[in-house]
Amino acid sequence: MALIKSISGIRGTIGGKTGDSLTPIDVVKFSAAFGTWLKRKNPTSHTIVVGRDARLSGDMVSKLVVSTLQGVGLNVIDLGLSTTPTVEIAVPLEGAVGGIILTASHNPIQWNALKLLNGQGEFISGEDGAEVLALAEAEDFDFVEVRKLGKYVVDHSYFQKHIDMILALPLVDKEAITAKNFKIAVDAVNSTGGIAIPLLLEALGVKKENIKLINCDPTGDFAHNPEPLPENLIEISHELKRGDYDLGIVVDPDVDRLALICEDGTAFGEEYTLVSVADYVLKHTLGNTVSNLSSTGALRDVTLKAGAQYFASAVGEVNVVEMMKAQNAVIGGEGNGGIIYPALHYGRDALVGIALFLSHLAKFGKSISILRRIYPNYHISKNKIELTPDIDVDLVLEKIKQKYAKNPVNSIDGVKIEFDKEWVHLRKSNTEPIIRIYSESETAATADYLAQKIISDIKEVIH
Repeated sequence: MALIKSISGIRGTIGGKTGDSLTPIDVVKFSAAFGTWLKRKNPTSHTIVVGRDARLSGDMVSKLVVSTLQGVGLNVIDLGLSTTPTVEIAVPLEGAVGGIILTASHNPIQWNALKLLNGQGEFISGEDGAEVLALAEAEDFDFVEVRKLGKYVVDHSYFQKHIDMILALPLVDKEAITAKNFKIAVDAVNSTGGIAIPLLLEALGVKKENIKLINCDPTGDFAHNPEPLPENLIEISHELKRGDYDLGIVVDPDVDRLALICEDGTAFGEEYTLVSVADYVLKHTLGNTVSNLSSTGALRDVTLKAGAQYFASAVGEVNVVEMMKAQNAVIGGEGNGGIIYPALHYGRDALVGIALFLSHLAKFGKSISILRRIYPNYHISKNKIELTPDIDVDLVLEKIKQKYAKNPVNSIDGVKIEFDKEWVHLRKSNTEPIIRIYSESETAATADYLAQKIISDIKEVIH
């Protein structure tokens, strides 16, 4: 069992003892702290938006969160089954002081989490998160008397509002998409993408009979590991190999990560979701781009070719957004399939990613596999090492930094070591008890070799 408290929220496994996993008591305590923090920051406005993915514990956790927020005096607008980007859009539209998304994103079925939004519908800052954690630790919150309990409203209109906002974007070309008569397979891992994506595709002009739904019943009983990596997408890959499809679309449980499958069943590459969408955006809107230190160098190459500047941020959506604002980026995101398109909102959004990508593919006029081949071909090896409580991660990272001191090393977020055009980035995860080791090279074999070399070095330090 695990419970991870961080500046971005609280995440843990369901079941177990208080403080060791995500129990009802932990949910109430953290919800009360965040609700109290919001009220103190916004003494005259008391509305908050809540939404959740479809995972099995979602209904239970949602009831606890909603009741607690009402108990501290906040009026709750409950979107019910929703997506992370849909909640992010709803917060400012409702004039709310903040929002909570109940999702553990790509984590397996036993996990859930509370992800916290500010009044702009963006993830709260590190400084704000530290304040919320301090309130929770001190149990510095009060509950209101009965006449001041918050009101509760259910609103199921936001999927359509989200889709309407996407359709209104100048770069989303519904006519081009409709004309291509795309045939598409969709795997939404039995979560809320199974509701939102078919609605979006039909709104974009894809015929209902041309949409093959795989694992799109939002029961929360995940049909496979929910992280949209090629090794977890066997079913949809086989479907594309067997059928006459133009592409496959895969999302994680809260629909903020987008992976694509080529017409022959091969992975487009989650790193290249952002690269391809950025290429399309830059063709029509010249401006800078941002991704994190663990993302492919292909985005840099595409950006420089377009005559713009590329910037790398620390890992984490809030860090990417902060740099995007500072550098006036027109597109950004993360190499895990996270698209952030500021023309809509500052949050990873698979739905706007789908609309922009289909517009790009329709105008490109050739197959998705040919589109993939026009981009610089890098390979990223993604690995991890499980942590035990006795491991001093900071010491491990410092030892690795010292070992490779003769190479260019970036330590703004973990340790990133440059080897000419190749690199290795290792950092402690904010959401899981692991060290992530990402490496990139022009060949998969070299990327794997670099990763295994660093893993060997880490194990040597640990032991």
